[in-house]
Amino acid sequence: MARDEKLREQWNEVVTQLSNRFADGDELDLESIIYLIGVQELGQVHRKFKKDDKVNLMHIAICKLLEPYGFYEFEFVDPDGWPHYKVKEELPSLKAGEQSVLMKEAIVHYFIERDFIQA
Repeated sequence: MARDEKLREQWNEVVTQLSNRFADGDELDLESIIYLIGVQELGQVHRKFKKDDKVNLMHIAICKLLEPYGFYEFEFVDPDGWPHYKVKEELPSLKAGEQSVLMKEAIVHYFIERDFIQA
């Protein structure tokens, strides 16, 4: 199976499982999934978040997702429980489609590592 086809299949599995679990079957988009990963990484799943918190949660998720690619490195957790990352390498300039593929690939990898989907 071609790499792109495998990624598409795995991505669809992630979307389906998360949508069924968190959106009553309505299909979650990429941003929603990034937000859910941020909540998971923060570990405060039953908390209500303000608008600014939501942006920060997405930032946490993006850092965590791109850490294996060498772009970010975990630094510390602050007293409020929020993880902080430092930039190790600037992200290359990518077209919108390339950014989307990179994030989908990183998300699939994230969920494979957590045994949410199979490799």
